[in-house]
Amino acid sequence: MAEAKKAEKKVASSEPKNPSASTATVKAPKRKVDAATLYVQSTYNNTLCLLTDSKGNALAQSSSGALGFKGAKKGTPFAAAKVGEILADKAKLMGVKEVSVVIKGVGSGRESAVRSFITKGIGISSVKDVTPVPHNGPRPKKPRRV
Repeated sequence: MAEAKKAEKKVASSEPKNPSASTATVKAPKRKVDAATLYVQSTYNNTLCLLTDSKGNALAQSSSGALGFKGAKKGTPFAAAKVGEILADKAKLMGVKEVSVVIKGVGSGRESAVRSFITKGIGISSVKDVTPVPHNGPRPKKPRRV
């Protein structure tokens, strides 16, 4: 009898705890939009994507961490592509035909997030890079006196 309970527990634990953690669920859209702006912020540790309307109001957002990637895997191009695919699906449901892209950051997921948007059939009207560039930075430390 005790062995049957152990076997039952093993079977139950092999199933995923949260099946929606691997794929984000797509809700029905609240409004229809023809053109939108896609903001991609790509750092070394994560990739964040935000879809806004022409006024700048947020329509949908996603990130590598929100899709279940953990640690160093969040900053990979594969994770960024998945983020782009999920957001492209949400955009398709809203009726978005084309997006203008604003990219910020130096991570490896910059390009792959945008490419996944193209593969889902959404056109790209313009690409703008707004990565901040330091113009000299802070004053350096004084040299150490030994």
